[in-house]
Amino acid sequence: MNFQTTIEKPEADLNAEMIVKGTWRTKTFKGYNFNALGIPPDRGHLHPLLKVREQFRQIFLEMGFEEMPTNNYVESSFWCFDTLFVPQKHPARDLQDTFYLSDPAECKDIPRDYMERIRSVHENGGNCGSIGYQYEWKESEARKNVLRTHTTAVSARMLYHAAQQYKRSGSDKFRPIKLFSIDRVFRNETLDATHLAEFNQIEGVVADRNLTLGHLMGMTKAFFEKLGIHDIRFKPTYNPYTEPSMEMYSWHSGLGKWVEIGNSGLFRPEMLKPMELPDDINVLGWGLSLERPTMIKYGISNIRDLVGHKIDLQMVYDNPVCILEPRQQQNQTKNLETTSS
Repeated sequence: MNFQTTIEKPEADLNAEMIVKGTWRTKTFKGYNFNALGIPPDRGHLHPLLKVREQFRQIFLEMGFEEMPTNNYVESSFWCFDTLFVPQKHPARDLQDTFYLSDPAECKDIPRDYMERIRSVHENGGNCGSIGYQYEWKESEARKNVLRTHTTAVSARMLYHAAQQYKRSGSDKFRPIKLFSIDRVFRNETLDATHLAEFNQIEGVVADRNLTLGHLMGMTKAFFEKLGIHDIRFKPTYNPYTEPSMEMYSWHSGLGKWVEIGNSGLFRPEMLKPMELPDDINVLGWGLSLERPTMIKYGISNIRDLVGHKIDLQMVYDNPVCILEPRQQQNQTKNLETTSS
């Protein structure tokens, strides 16, 4: 047995000098720890918005929805406003609220027959049983290009194409439609802790025969239950393109009050009849922002800490994958944790 008055520190690595001098023969080396975690390699990371977006997308797909193509950031005022029965003097169409393009300033590709039906609906109600807005509708205003202010413009295009396919088929069988979209929209808003000029909108649309307000409430409740939100209230509101219209509220236990989580409604006949959809086809729609639930999920109070040049890239690196658990699953997880402790 060798006796020493000092404790020799084991070597961590065998180096070239030890080999040349032969000192490795008298050295002791640390054993390999095969359970130690290595240094994580540098790699790309998903932004929190993308993580939450994928969760919403999976929920829609589980409910049987199809995703709409949303790669059209530039829209004509015709598709963004006029097809949705938004009057041309509506405040939302002002320069203070909407970004208008200077080049190209106008859209040339608008179906002429559809445009004339939209003109009639705006001016005198067309064949919708209303009197319209009683003003002179201008084609030049409808052709102005804008950065889309909502993805409902995409929904209008999809519903119009579905109506034309139904018309060409010559059949009285209408295939129900369930569509969703999650993508960017742009509004000329005052920037603050909760508002940006660019944000993401989540939208769901269902079209079928004889749908009612009860179907809309049931569909939206089923949607939010998959997010773990069960306490929902509906409040009447006004939208130019839906009637009846409802704001959706959920109880926020942290704030101790009901907070708005989305908007919904049945699309008006003034929007659907010019598309030439059958008279007994009703369309449900609801929407919400992507940023608000993401901020709640990750505990972010200022939207500029989530999106923009002030974002902390370390936050993107550190945040785990987002899982929006239904309440039942959350309770099961808590019970398991309580049992194990």
